[in-house]
Amino acid sequence: MTGAAGFIGSLLAEALMAHGHDVVGIDNFTDYYDPSLKEQNAEGLDVRRLDLARDELDFAGFDGVFHLAGQPGVRSFGDVFTLYVERNVFASQRVFEAAARDGVRVVFASSSSVYGEAERYPTPEDTPPGPLSPYGITKLTCEHLARAYGYSFGLDAVVLRYFNAFGPRQRPDMAFSKVVQALATGEPFDMFGDGHQSRGWTYVDDVVVATILAMERATGTYNVGGGVEASLREAIGVLEQLAGRSLQIREHPAVPGDQRRTSADTTRIRSELGWAPEISLEDGLRAQWEWASSTVSAP
Repeated sequence: MTGAAGFIGSLLAEALMAHGHDVVGIDNFTDYYDPSLKEQNAEGLDVRRLDLARDELDFAGFDGVFHLAGQPGVRSFGDVFTLYVERNVFASQRVFEAAARDGVRVVFASSSSVYGEAERYPTPEDTPPGPLSPYGITKLTCEHLARAYGYSFGLDAVVLRYFNAFGPRQRPDMAFSKVVQALATGEPFDMFGDGHQSRGWTYVDDVVVATILAMERATGTYNVGGGVEASLREAIGVLEQLAGRSLQIREHPAVPGDQRRTSADTTRIRSELGWAPEISLEDGLRAQWEWASSTVSAP
C-alpha cells in the first residue's frame, strides 16, 4: 500500500490487518503532512520509507497494490506544480509499470477533482471530466496512464474517485480539521469562499470499505461518495453544536481551482459492488470532533 501512513491509508491498512491480511506499507513521510502524525498513524504497521518517483519498486509476490500516495490539495498552481507532476504523475507511472511487470492488480485512489464544474449533479462516472486545478489534472492524467498500461501491458487496475473524505486522522490542512482546531482552541477559522460551496462528504470508514471491495471484485472506474451533500457552512453548524460554542470566521476569496460543488452519483458502485455509505455527516463529524478535540487544549 502506497501512502500507508496517511489519512485514508493508515485506516485502510488497519482494517485489512483486522481481517487477517498482511500489509506492507510504502510512504515517503513528506513534510507536506506533518511527519510526526504519519509516524503515529503508522504505529504497528510495516511501513517502508520509499520515494515512488525515484526508488526501485518490486511488487512480485503481492496479491495487490493499493495506490493511495500522492500530492494532495487544489492549491497546486505556481511553483508547487512540479511537486504534483512528480508525486502524482511520475510516481503513479512507475507504480503502474512495476505492477504491470509483476502481474499485480492495482486500486488507484483518484479524486472528484477530475470532474471540475460538472455538467450535472449528482455526477456519474461517464461525465466528461474538466478539472479546474493542476491537482485534478494530474489525477486525471494518472487515470489515463492506468488505462494505457492496461491496454498495452495488461495492467489490471481499478480507479476510485473519492469525494471529500473526512473523519479521524484527516490531514491538518483540510477544512474540517481546521474548523475543529479553531473550535477547540477558540481561535478564528479562515474560510476561503463564501462557505456555500457544497460537497458530497464521505466518511473515511465508508471509503475504506469501498476500497477493499474494489480490490476484491471491481472492474473499471467508480465514484465513492457520501449519501448527503451539504455546504461548508452547514457542516460548520453541526460542528458548532457538537462543540457547544460558536466559530469565529474570517472570510477570504475563494482558492483558485476550488470547485463550487461535488456530488457523487453512486449508482454503479451500489449495483456492482453492493456498497453504500453508512455513516451520516453528523455522526462522522461527531467522531472527528471527539478524536481531534481530545488532542487540543480547550480554551
